[in-house]
Amino acid sequence: MLAVKELTRHYEALCEQVPLRPIRTRTHYRQAVRALNELLDAGAGDEYHPLADLVATLGELIGDYEDAHRLPEGSDPVGVLRFLMQQHGLTQSGLPEIGSQGVVSEVLSGRRALNVRQIDALARRFAVSPAVFMPRAPAAQGRR
Repeated sequence: MLAVKELTRHYEALCEQVPLRPIRTRTHYRQAVRALNELLDAGAGDEYHPLADLVATLGELIGDYEDAHRLPEGSDPVGVLRFLMQQHGLTQSGLPEIGSQGVVSEVLSGRRALNVRQIDALARRFAVSPAVFMPRAPAAQGRR
């Protein structure tokens, strides 16, 4: 029979050094990446190293977080906002940074653009660059 109390104590001690749990926040993500880099610097990336499976597991947890938080390539500001709403389980009423549900609806339908205050508030809330909410300039036409 497992000594659950002892196992818990060891697991908690290990997690203080290497976060072996699903990564849910940007802070935990940074901690996990830092721990992975330290393990790799110590040679644990070698498949015969005793901590190779730990490195692989931590790498998978980091990859899962990155996959879940990766913004779609080439997205317009509304697409980015929809993506972030989906990732965070938000409805239109869950975005007070933009304004009322009606204002959010106008932004999501493209009838209204985000203003600078809204962009700044959304960037801080979702820990992304404000640039992801800026409209993209049309591609330059070839010169003659």
